[in-house]
Amino acid sequence: MAVSVEETVAAAPGPRGHWLLGSLAPLRDDPLGFLLDSAAQFGDVARFRAFTQRGYILRHPEHIQRVLVDNHRNYNKQSRGFKVVAQFLGNGLLTSEGSFWLRQRRLMQPAFHRERLAGLSSIMNDEAQACAERLKPKARSGEEFNIAAEMMRLTLRVVSRSMLGAEISGAEETVERSMAVILAYGMRRISNPLLDVLPARSTRRFNKAVADMDALVHGIIAARRAKSAAPSAEGDLLSMLMEARDEDTGEVMDDRQLRDEVMTMFTAGHETTANALAWTFLLLAQNPEAEARLRQELSSVLRGRAPALEDLPRLTYLSCVLKESLRIYPPAWVSSRLSIGPDEMGRFRIAPGCLILVSPYLTHRHPALWPEPERFRPERFLEPATAELPRYAYFPFGGGPRQCIGNGFALMEAQIVLATLLRRFHLDLVPGRAVEPEPLITLRPRGGLWVRARPA
Repeated sequence: MAVSVEETVAAAPGPRGHWLLGSLAPLRDDPLGFLLDSAAQFGDVARFRAFTQRGYILRHPEHIQRVLVDNHRNYNKQSRGFKVVAQFLGNGLLTSEGSFWLRQRRLMQPAFHRERLAGLSSIMNDEAQACAERLKPKARSGEEFNIAAEMMRLTLRVVSRSMLGAEISGAEETVERSMAVILAYGMRRISNPLLDVLPARSTRRFNKAVADMDALVHGIIAARRAKSAAPSAEGDLLSMLMEARDEDTGEVMDDRQLRDEVMTMFTAGHETTANALAWTFLLLAQNPEAEARLRQELSSVLRGRAPALEDLPRLTYLSCVLKESLRIYPPAWVSSRLSIGPDEMGRFRIAPGCLILVSPYLTHRHPALWPEPERFRPERFLEPATAELPRYAYFPFGGGPRQCIGNGFALMEAQIVLATLLRRFHLDLVPGRAVEPEPLITLRPRGGLWVRARPA
């Protein structure tokens, strides 16, 4: 007679929580603290309940690999988090599933091939140089400014030009304002299911922000349709999407499908990279020895000139700095799945219909994997011990079939921007302005990152 999973595997431990709401309050009020505390107290598999939803927090690389790779078909994206994100992004590459997702992924993959990315480096360089010119007057005057906001504008221009073939000068404030509303509203809805039945005053602001973003994206699509009868001549991602035809019906994408894919690339393609850059500037400002070592490398390799694509492989310490920044402050700080059938994580059972949380922020701080996990130490990525870690000890871009399609694009852009700006400026933190992570749908510095620039 077969023995069931429930009879052979133990139930994972976890916080008791409130008798009715479970762990809803700490998940809502301090999600990062809740993840860290749960792992510290209960280990690599921690069970929790948020109102009526049962869930598990997974910290160990083996368990993360099981969810994202080895048994990924048992874990879908029908979790509350992805459903909320889909209210804004629609059925784009991030939120879609099954054969539709696979078709879209294959369609977009050529836009992110290494040869294609090499051709986009000039756009990244242009925008990084333009940003440096905008910062020059601030450096002369000693003006305080929000470098996180500057990085949002820079990465927005890069993704617009490189992926959409569009200039959006003048629309940066609209995007910045709309994204702040959307991310805050989305996180509130994800962390508080009671808002599904209670009226939310912020819904009207959210709908207005989505409408503003829709108008911008539809405007880009309409301008491209009007510009050319042969979009492929433009050679960017939007061109590929507009030219694509369904293998069975021969139909092209309608404007709604285009909108969802463009919105996904438009937002994900600039939001996470901008946050990664902001966190890197913070960590360098807090660690002058690492910054000095990086400046020495930039001086030795670049010899006073702007960075070129062929320089990047020789900027070894710059790569380590960026990797370490992504370890400590991964912009995509958590991801969720919903279990379809039963499974096992070590000696613990996972029941169907459970929310599964995997968090780079949490795993990147696993004390058995990362010595002194809170310490910024880029050289750890040069050490054999780090190279021998399990694959999912470090996963700032996710993993498995759903790994971020734009990770190569983001890393190249971040290296070019860092090399360009650090070659020309020192960024000093403004005293008295505390910096702490704000875990929205992405991990942002709460209130921005305020600095003063001075010539390097």
